[in-house]
Amino acid sequence: MNGHSHAYIVDDNAEMRQSLSFLLETIGITPRLFESGEAFLNCLADLEAAPIVLDIRMAGIDGVGVLAELATRGVKWPVIMMTGHGDIAIAVQSMKLGAIEFLEKPFEPEMLETSLTRAFGILVETTKLLHEQTAARQQLATLTPRENDVVRSLVDGAPNKIVAYRLGLSPRTVEMHRANAFAKLGLKNIAELVKLVSAADAAAPRV
Repeated sequence: MNGHSHAYIVDDNAEMRQSLSFLLETIGITPRLFESGEAFLNCLADLEAAPIVLDIRMAGIDGVGVLAELATRGVKWPVIMMTGHGDIAIAVQSMKLGAIEFLEKPFEPEMLETSLTRAFGILVETTKLLHEQTAARQQLATLTPRENDVVRSLVDGAPNKIVAYRLGLSPRTVEMHRANAFAKLGLKNIAELVKLVSAADAAAPRV
């Protein structure tokens, strides 16, 4: 982690916000503080991807509510949940909604630092996957509609004759579309095609 790293702290306790802010600054992370779940969600559209340190029990929208809203909006930034109550049921629910860590207050500074290190690693990987997806979709967009139909049928494992029957084409025409598609995409075999289409069709995280 370095001085260019930043993270969001969402906690309705002013003293806790300041304490966490100081802790993050000492390890080279720039904090941005939010006094409620509503305040954070209202600014979400203008924020850059970063880890979120989120308290569970807050007035208004609680931490679980924030997690649910992030899921609804397709935002998959790594979230570290905090609680002072040790509620196992809430911890399980938080993990199901995508939280990567669950810290019970009071926790050692090293625990949060370790969690943030993991969070930044996840964020890098998510960004990489999104870039791969974007590139794959741009490649597939170069195909004609018929070439795309043929490619999708091939990915499903159908041989040329079955593809021809499904699309109302001759096997020779299917082979022509297949050859054109592979040439445009720069691919050599079905395995490479499956990998490309899988990358394009993966659920798109927002980062």
